[in-house]
Amino acid sequence: MPEALNTLGCFGPIAFIVIIWALSCIKVINEYERAVVFTLGKVDSKPKGPGLVIIWRPFQRAVIVSLRTVVLDVPSQDIITRDNVSLKVSAVVYFKVMDPMQAIVGVENYYYATSQIAQTTLRSVLGEVTLDELLADREKLSQRLQEIIDKSTEPWGIQVSAVELKSVDLPEQIQRAMGKQAEAEREKRAKIIAAEGELLASQQLLEAANKISENPTAIQMRYLQTLAEIATEKNSTIIFPLPMELMKAFEKFTK
Repeated sequence: MPEALNTLGCFGPIAFIVIIWALSCIKVINEYERAVVFTLGKVDSKPKGPGLVIIWRPFQRAVIVSLRTVVLDVPSQDIITRDNVSLKVSAVVYFKVMDPMQAIVGVENYYYATSQIAQTTLRSVLGEVTLDELLADREKLSQRLQEIIDKSTEPWGIQVSAVELKSVDLPEQIQRAMGKQAEAEREKRAKIIAAEGELLASQQLLEAANKISENPTAIQMRYLQTLAEIATEKNSTIIFPLPMELMKAFEKFTK
């Protein structure tokens, strides 16, 4: 009996260690995750998960990869546009892992690599456009950035779903120049509208004059109407229209 107790006492710690090892081999993979397993340094043919996964330590090692969409904030980049305007532009990149195995084996750090590709592509693409194109065609530029970045990250198993330009910081000198330009544009439109109003008014006066000239009585009626308007203001001044033809007759006598 003492020997049996000694034997059980020896197996107790061993059993405890085995239980701890077995528990450490159990991993629970969430629905949005996959486990890329390496067996003695060689990657398995297919990622594991989701659910309960057994990792035989220390012969196997698992790298957990999330399949959810990642929002990558691209910091402000110093851009010099094609028309030599210096500004700062920041963006947001939305991407997700489509091939977990390639994302781990094909690149050292897919998140950092995608960030660097996004920054360099942002500087190169926006450096080829003018300031007006950048401000007016942001949607087209975002689509172009998405296509270029997605093509660069495709070998890593990364899919870029969208790229959005977040902010464009203009220098104060450019802001003042744009303000002057907008003010001049508004003044230009105001003058054009005023000129169009004068043109319409002259056309209406011409039509009215043609209508009145068709009937001499209309001219007399218009004269009486003008006198009535003056009388309502209690004015003693009387306006008498003098025909221009009469003045031309006097000019002949003076010659």
